[in-house]
Amino acid sequence: MRITIAAVRPDTPEVLAILEASDTFAASLYPAESNHMVDAAALLAPHVLFLVARVDGVAAATGAVVGYDEYGEIKRLFVLPPYRRLGLGRRMLHALLDHLRAHGFLMARLETGIYNTEALALYERAGFVKVDPFGDYVEDPLSLFYEIQLTDIARKA
Repeated sequence: MRITIAAVRPDTPEVLAILEASDTFAASLYPAESNHMVDAAALLAPHVLFLVARVDGVAAATGAVVGYDEYGEIKRLFVLPPYRRLGLGRRMLHALLDHLRAHGFLMARLETGIYNTEALALYERAGFVKVDPFGDYVEDPLSLFYEIQLTDIARKA
């Protein structure tokens, strides 16, 4: 099995299919007001890195990071169900964090839902800690907010 991760355009048909699967999954867990997805058009912005993980050439997972002045925000980290348990989420997360660190960011943040138990475990194993809402987010009983200091990353996720 060959796994690769590379930057791609988020508006290609294969990537749009993964984003749609991610949207459908999130909509099955949370009401619309608790889903904070960014669309493919927003992912084309110059301050966004969008990655796709491939397994034997097939697009299997996505991840993005949006750069802000004081931190980078992890967005759209999603692994298609047939490709789960292969370590793609961990690899994608670390690729995004490596990118942030290489571009001088000192902190990464993210928002995720309370029912995404696999994602929560991934982030906590990586060293993310819970924080209050940041940026434009507001308190939401269905959301959790995390951050990590990029100088403190432990690659144990």
